[in-house]
Amino acid sequence: MLATNLRIVAIVLGTVAFYTVLANAIPQVESDVPSELTFSADVTPEQLVAAGDELYHGAGGCTACHGLGTRAPNLLTDEGGTGLIGARCANRVAGQSCKEYLHTSMVEPAAYVVPGYEPIMPDMRRTLSGSEIWAVVAYLESLGGTVTVTGDDVAAAESGGASAAGGAADAGAAGPASTSLDPLTIMRDNQCLVCHKLGDEGGPLGPELTHIGARMDADALRRAILDPAAEAAEGFETMVGVMPATFGQQLTAAQLEALVQYLAGQR
Repeated sequence: MLATNLRIVAIVLGTVAFYTVLANAIPQVESDVPSELTFSADVTPEQLVAAGDELYHGAGGCTACHGLGTRAPNLLTDEGGTGLIGARCANRVAGQSCKEYLHTSMVEPAAYVVPGYEPIMPDMRRTLSGSEIWAVVAYLESLGGTVTVTGDDVAAAESGGASAAGGAADAGAAGPASTSLDPLTIMRDNQCLVCHKLGDEGGPLGPELTHIGARMDADALRRAILDPAAEAAEGFETMVGVMPATFGQQLTAAQLEALVQYLAGQR
């Protein structure tokens, strides 16, 4: 009887040890959505521009489309002789100021689609707070223009009221990510299918995901999501750095694993 009990204890301890090692082998990610940037009403233009610059090149994911000038206007350089975005934004819609145009383009992207481009931009309220959107607007204004975003715009966004620019209220804007564990919902909410094609949905900017599980195992997929610049997919070497490296913060650990396992099964 003692020998049997000892064998059972040994099996239990061995099982616990195995799963402990396995759990520690999986990359750990933040389980919380990153905190929204908040500003006081006396925020300076310089502070807004600095925050907007960081968001544009990071969590906002803007460079995935607007840094190339192929699927969306390149906002960081001159386009068609019209100057940088801060110089040309006030001339896009008659009677509308630069900050009004930029803000509306971010929260109602279908309202103004630049000729020659498809209406693929999502409502940025799905990924950025009202204050963060105004910070990006300030950054874009600074590129060849004058920053006119003020603390009043930010205060209105923080309170959920109408902006000083006369725009719609920012109340009800969604947080950076959903809590869904459905892989397709995760990809749609995090704008993955803006760049990646899956079946009949998505775009061709990044590697296709339709049969990705035949090319990459779960570990490789997990690394590609958490550190997309570490290794370029064949044929996409020039796209290194375009995919945001923020999904370790945007996704919960459960969402990451749900997405990884789903993609690994796409054969």
